[in-house]
Amino acid sequence: MKAAILNKYDKNGTEIEIKDISMPEIGENDVLVKIAYAGVNPLDNMIVRGEVKLITPYKLPLVMGNEFSGTVVDIGSNVSDFKKDDLVYARMPLEKIGTFCEYISIDKDALAHVPECLDLKNAACIPLTALTAMQAFELLDVKSKESIFISGGTGSLGAMAIPIAKSFGLKVITSGSSRNKDRVISLGVDEFFDYKTQDYSEILSDVDYVLDTIGEKELEKEFKILKHNGSLVSLKGLPNKEFAERMGFSFVKKTLFGIAGKKFDSMASKKNQNYYFLFVESNGAQLEKVSEIFDQNNIEVSVDEVFELDEVNEALKKVDKGGSKGKTLIKI
Repeated sequence: MKAAILNKYDKNGTEIEIKDISMPEIGENDVLVKIAYAGVNPLDNMIVRGEVKLITPYKLPLVMGNEFSGTVVDIGSNVSDFKKDDLVYARMPLEKIGTFCEYISIDKDALAHVPECLDLKNAACIPLTALTAMQAFELLDVKSKESIFISGGTGSLGAMAIPIAKSFGLKVITSGSSRNKDRVISLGVDEFFDYKTQDYSEILSDVDYVLDTIGEKELEKEFKILKHNGSLVSLKGLPNKEFAERMGFSFVKKTLFGIAGKKFDSMASKKNQNYYFLFVESNGAQLEKVSEIFDQNNIEVSVDEVFELDEVNEALKKVDKGGSKGKTLIKI
């Protein structure tokens, strides 16, 4: 089968090679899936540049890709929740990615059924960003009727996080490009800030939660608008000791991440706030809940552009430039 292979890490980016590899084998707890579409994410470019090696030290050569939608072809002897021809989707387990290919073998606990309201193309937009939102909200321990600020909410993460936040009964505030204002308002945003003309940190205060998608250059502002004892989850800041402990990392990694994240822990401590770093993990049960949320609320998704597998490098470059109006996909 054809697959997109990373042969070497390169901090400046490198070309992904398309080559033929063996079909995956399935174990007793695995499901074999014929992939229809694979989502392309900023995480994929971070992997190419070697930026997540401390968190997930992948062996090279590596089949690239972190999420997919597809059709069940075969199941292991211990699998009962899935059957042949089921439409499924997932974020791959951290230790075993590789969705830029024709077939994937995946543990049943990472897999979920596609929402009935979506086809495979649209379903491929969901797993990684929706699980990011679900796991962020779990860390934040969100409560209905409280407020959340999502920085850069006009991107693909916001497209998932906003409707899921509304399903939890949250007041949603976001910032982003004015050209995408109407789209995110339609998703349920209660208050919008144009990042080019408005400084949200001079207007907002006492926000209950913050979901940071931008990183260090915005974190000081985000802590400023966050209430005393409030909580912030960052996807782009630096890991800290709390993250290393939550992930069950070694003493050495706990020490290293403790040093790396000390700056942000110190920012949080000024108002007794909580700083969390999130690196999203696979979770089939959470993704089944996401499917329920989509079906109950008739949530739509946004596809920006679809590439063929042999155009994988163009797709990665497009995502790396930013400014997407939705998810970039690879059609397998």
